[in-house]
Amino acid sequence: MRIPTNRFLIVGLLAAILCAAPAVARCEATTLMMATTTSTDDTGLLPVLAEAFKKDTGIELKWVAVGTGKALEHGKNCDVDVLLVHAPGAEKKFVEEGNGVNRTEVMYNDFVLVGPAADPAKIKGKKVAEALAAIAAAKAPFVSRGDDSGTHKMEQSLWKGANLPLPDKESWYASAGQGMLQTMAMAGERGAYTLADRGTFIAYEDQAKGKPALVVLVEGDKPLLNQYSVISVNPEKCKSVKFEAAETFRKWLASEKGQKVVGDFTLKGKKLFTPNAAKP
Repeated sequence: MRIPTNRFLIVGLLAAILCAAPAVARCEATTLMMATTTSTDDTGLLPVLAEAFKKDTGIELKWVAVGTGKALEHGKNCDVDVLLVHAPGAEKKFVEEGNGVNRTEVMYNDFVLVGPAADPAKIKGKKVAEALAAIAAAKAPFVSRGDDSGTHKMEQSLWKGANLPLPDKESWYASAGQGMLQTMAMAGERGAYTLADRGTFIAYEDQAKGKPALVVLVEGDKPLLNQYSVISVNPEKCKSVKFEAAETFRKWLASEKGQKVVGDFTLKGKKLFTPNAAKP
């Protein structure tokens, strides 16, 4: 069950009050709060995972979908029990600082550079570093997530990897400060390029009913790998965390059953995520 971000804290407070009541002493064992990314939500994967997880364990999964940076903040603030995110560098720092434990890689897809079919910067088929250099040289419109999400972090690392300065106040560069679907809608309206995860782009194509304003122009380059991991919030730091339920979800998602749910998930016949949890 998705929890809208503007109701997240209210729901958390109500849950805490309810779980303190003797009549619902089993609340902790049956409800789990997760912070995750907009990409897992926008693609439709989360309701499928939640249904299968509840069927296997009896635990109800609820979530708030935000950028990875905000998801990690929810973990630091002890607002959630578990995370499903996609920014490996930030995740490792989160664990090293004692905020999370047992980070487990569970699935991946890839990022793609998308833009108008007319392709004014002529980036189609190039390596990602060459494509970004061409966009900057042409001063072609580019819309960034600009929200400290995993996708935004990846975009920043790609500019750096191309030995280019991070765009900031350039007239051709804009920050949406929103989720992936909204960012692509903005890029489509402006005839601009943007970086997207493939899963959400497939969902965007589906919503466009076969007439998307953006098309995939750069794909398959090694730096575009998009790894997702699940992390349990550290119970030593967050005393109220539902650690047992979080660990049950982490282990289930990495198990044969959970990996099959991920691998079988498609949209319009297209596979959105590839399971890659290590064999136990």
